[in-house]
Amino acid sequence: MHIWVDADACPNVIKDILYRASNRLRLPLILVANQPLRVPRSAYIRTMVVARGFDVADEEIIRQIVADDLVITADIPLAAAVLEKNSHALSPRGERYSPDTIRERLRIRDMMEQLRDSGVRTAGPATLSQADRQAFANALDRLLPRA
Repeated sequence: MHIWVDADACPNVIKDILYRASNRLRLPLILVANQPLRVPRSAYIRTMVVARGFDVADEEIIRQIVADDLVITADIPLAAAVLEKNSHALSPRGERYSPDTIRERLRIRDMMEQLRDSGVRTAGPATLSQADRQAFANALDRLLPRA
């Protein structure tokens, strides 16, 4: 299993959890972003810088993943594509995306986009709370193989 991170929008506290898990379990962790990132020195952690552009990082993750890899993303269309490749997708808030829930999540995303496009102001996501961090760590622990 490889862990892939849609790193441009991933909170640093979530990356820190992933760095520790990667080293502890000796799992490859690849952070994909459109700019260089600072990561701890580790034989298991690397970054991949892609060109700037809409969905370039997402497309690279989809191109690279194989069945049973894990992708960390808040991007619903990316999560849907990950599930289509028989891989796992987890949000930075600890929500595990599944084939049973992804269609509804896509519908909600599309509805919110239509509202914004029509001029309705919508709030962005809430600040990541301590409970969100704990939910992510717990969900990650359930998904990762044991050392």
